[in-house]
Amino acid sequence: MLKKKVFLTSTDTTIGFISQNNNKLNKIKNRPKNKKFITALDSINSINKLTRVPLTHKKRVRRAVKTTFVIKDKSFRVVKNKRHLLLLNRLGWAYTTSANLSGKKYNEDFAKENADVIISPLDLKITKASAIFKLGKKNIKRLRA
Repeated sequence: MLKKKVFLTSTDTTIGFISQNNNKLNKIKNRPKNKKFITALDSINSINKLTRVPLTHKKRVRRAVKTTFVIKDKSFRVVKNKRHLLLLNRLGWAYTTSANLSGKKYNEDFAKENADVIISPLDLKITKASAIFKLGKKNIKRLRA
């Protein structure tokens, strides 16, 4: 039942939608279907189900905070924020995205209308977006600082 719901919650970086249903998120955000989502994971052990992290980057991934990694077109972030983890521990993993229309600013009314479940309180402290790194076998490329 939880797997089909869209949650509105404070994430580790912003107020966002979290769901395992990427089609529903695409529809809510009015975004192209080919655009990929970041997968939020509850633990470092969950990465192995998604992709294989090259040995040279394992320590970096394990220690990273508020950092998204891209490996072979799969993007993920291991969440360490305790409040955000309460939901992810129940789901195991989830697609995560900001709670706004694609390309627009956050609108609380829009976010609350389109969420199936609202997890309160919503912290309006929007911090900077996560850094994004693309990992190769030996190299690393910064996509967003």
